[in-house]
Amino acid sequence: MSGGGTGDPRRRIPRTDVLLADPRLTDAAQRLGTRLVKTAVAAAQDRARAGEIDPERIADHVVATLPATASTLHPVLNATGVLVHTNLGRAPLSAAAVDAVLAASGTTDVEFDLATGLRARRGRGALAALADAVPEAEAVHVVNNNAAALLLCALTLAQDKEIVLSRGELVEIGDGFRIPELLAATGARLQEVGTTNRTTIADYAAAIGPSTGFVLKIHPSNFLVTGFTAEADVTELAALDVPVVADIGSGLLHPDPLLPLEPDATTLLRAGAALVTASGDKLLGGPQAGLLLGRHDLVETLRRHPTARALRVDKLTLAALEATLRGPAPPVRATLHADPAEVRTRAARLAHELTGLGVDATAVDSIAVVGGGGAPGVELPSAAVSLPPEYAERLRAGQPPVVGRVEHGRCLLDLRTVAPDDDRVVLDAVARCVR
Repeated sequence: MSGGGTGDPRRRIPRTDVLLADPRLTDAAQRLGTRLVKTAVAAAQDRARAGEIDPERIADHVVATLPATASTLHPVLNATGVLVHTNLGRAPLSAAAVDAVLAASGTTDVEFDLATGLRARRGRGALAALADAVPEAEAVHVVNNNAAALLLCALTLAQDKEIVLSRGELVEIGDGFRIPELLAATGARLQEVGTTNRTTIADYAAAIGPSTGFVLKIHPSNFLVTGFTAEADVTELAALDVPVVADIGSGLLHPDPLLPLEPDATTLLRAGAALVTASGDKLLGGPQAGLLLGRHDLVETLRRHPTARALRVDKLTLAALEATLRGPAPPVRATLHADPAEVRTRAARLAHELTGLGVDATAVDSIAVVGGGGAPGVELPSAAVSLPPEYAERLRAGQPPVVGRVEHGRCLLDLRTVAPDDDRVVLDAVARCVR
């Protein structure tokens, strides 16, 4: 016989409609949606039937487990030491960009002139901000990522033509996507020149002919080739009398002394690149976007290609990009230029406080990296709080999740990628693991 006597706690489990009438859950349903709240209620009822929670506490349990938003994405604290972590969403937006996104989330004048009441150029504010940031560009355009920018270049300038590029720049980016395959899918023919380690200007010159659409110069942003090497620079390539498209990838608009080998848009345009493509969500520190900067005639041709409509960005991206370019330095810039001595001081302070709570914590020197396929080989001196390895999983399961890295049998929380204002969040997260 199944249980069901008057003493059976399952009889005390409230009905779903009774639980949903709880004012806290009524408010949650308005904010998150009834379906999501009902799912949480059903899960809590199942746990009560299994004897895992008290039937009288079901509503409290549901309130405690409901997410902050109706999205499954969780805000995460990046303590990995990777400044632009692709798996964690790359560049975190600045406060100014977040405010701009919120302001643009409703009805906006994204493609409307309030003065005349007529249609206006879409995203004109973001485009003006990008043009102001890189005066060397005669014109600019924005698509949804850097791969899309390259795709548009190939479709517009080299369909049924040849793209000349070095064999040493046939790169693969994240998740197995290969740039040569992307380009070939547009109908362009790839004319590979040189070798993996050495490609000279003579190799390019010998390959250029009537069927050449453009020369592509790709920065190998996620690997280094060292030793017996040679490559032609943009200045040499620009003298070949065909358009040079330079893919810098990382989104660096101006030279940075910390990244002397990282190409930037300003320098390459001055060197003669006809077009420069870049990402918006890496070293620029903005939203995911593909930036196209260069000659006015080429940018206009790209902008008018039918595929450009399929690659365009939404109003939220435009708002965040403009605020990133116009506003204060985004978090990526702050972490890149953080003072290593200050980071060490913070790590020592946190380790001392955690030791006082009984945690096996020490401050150690660390090495941070740019990440996101940018500045390969560049090591940024940093400091971390070193914890026992089991803390890595515990911290990921917390609220908010804190993601570190496990190295040499220890969980390291690298503070270069943690804003100083979030040190208390790290402290509290580790303390909760102890409790």
